[in-house]
Amino acid sequence: MNEQTILIIGKYGKTGARVEASLQRQGYNTRGVSRSTQPAFDWLDENTWASALAGVTSAYVTFQPDLAVPGADEIMRNFVTAAKRAGVAHLVLLSGRGEPGAQRAEAVIQNSGLTWNVVRASWFAQNFSENFMLEGIQNGALVLPECNTPEPFIDIDDLANVAVAALTQPELQNTLFEVTGPRLLTFAECINEISNATGRNIQYLPVPLDTYIAGMQEMGLPEEYQWLLNELFSEVFDGRNQYIADGVEKALGRPATDFSDYVKKTAASGVWNSADSKSA
Repeated sequence: MNEQTILIIGKYGKTGARVEASLQRQGYNTRGVSRSTQPAFDWLDENTWASALAGVTSAYVTFQPDLAVPGADEIMRNFVTAAKRAGVAHLVLLSGRGEPGAQRAEAVIQNSGLTWNVVRASWFAQNFSENFMLEGIQNGALVLPECNTPEPFIDIDDLANVAVAALTQPELQNTLFEVTGPRLLTFAECINEISNATGRNIQYLPVPLDTYIAGMQEMGLPEEYQWLLNELFSEVFDGRNQYIADGVEKALGRPATDFSDYVKKTAASGVWNSADSKSA
């Protein structure tokens, strides 16, 4: 067992759960935290930070709701101060591509005086299977804001492996890893691949962004979630991220997982089976 303890902020998140599980398999002590753990960690309550940070040597940092939100960089600056006070030596920050707010938070980490890594990720492939898009796919029709901009969707298993490497391999420190999949795909092309792999007729139904946001309001979804989706589809998907990066290969020495391989393993799990078949 490795004696150092690694903090995982976002224990139950899509990436945090994978990072913690991988570290534990390799024999590392971990402390996974969220608002519901003991000790608890809440980004909006600085009083929870000291207990979570006590005695850890490094941390995997995921920010909620998103680094793009106004003020995230200031919260990150306060967090870095608390981490240094607690004796933390190394921070690995999960960030997003093409988001000015996220880049301001990255700069806080990079200029902290601690050793650091930034894992700047494209959109997650697993958003199709572990997020808000899953229900639409199960029901046979995915409604999304109109978007024809292709994206190199990253398999979160790759992202987690990069984060673990950054946390455990000192030679990788002080490096930004921009991680993407190896292929640009539109949402329509993604749904076509999922439809073919599952043998189901799944439709992609694009609607105007305003209509989509209005639907979110009617459903009573949190305002911060509405803001993030609006920011994503009005700004981030404007073509600025329409390229492939080599962060996975740079960190792991192998190519990134193709979207089709993600689709095959996910289809085999049965998660995309129709809602009717699950209730039968």
